[in-house]
Amino acid sequence: MTPPEDTSPKTALTTLSDAASLRMATMRLARRLRNHRAVADLSDAHFSVLGALHKHGPFTLGQLATHEGVSAPSMNRTVNALEENGYIARTADDADGRKVNITLTDAGSSVVADTIAKRDAWLEDALADLDDEEHDILVQAAGIMRKVADR
Repeated sequence: MTPPEDTSPKTALTTLSDAASLRMATMRLARRLRNHRAVADLSDAHFSVLGALHKHGPFTLGQLATHEGVSAPSMNRTVNALEENGYIARTADDADGRKVNITLTDAGSSVVADTIAKRDAWLEDALADLDDEEHDILVQAAGIMRKVADR
């Protein structure tokens, strides 16, 4: 027989406190990481587009808008700004000339690689200050956090 679920206010409050604590720590770490970038005036939204193109390859404007969760007109403004800065290029699709693919340029690839390197270096430095047990806990937590994020 399964014991009844504990729904006492203390349990609910503890869960809420755990969630709030994890949210605040995650957001603070994300802010600290975002401060380390190759191009200081590149917005988080612009870097997100470059990162998506780096990870997944070419997208059409509509596919990129869907991937980033924004409207096509909003994505068009972002793509225009990135194109003006030389980070992306629009090219006709080989199979369907009506379709335009958005790809990273060498400059865009460099921005992504340099930003990743800066962020990894900062995080490696921060991890070096932890003892072995704390380090192992964070490595395990990373997998769990990915699982939660993928829900």
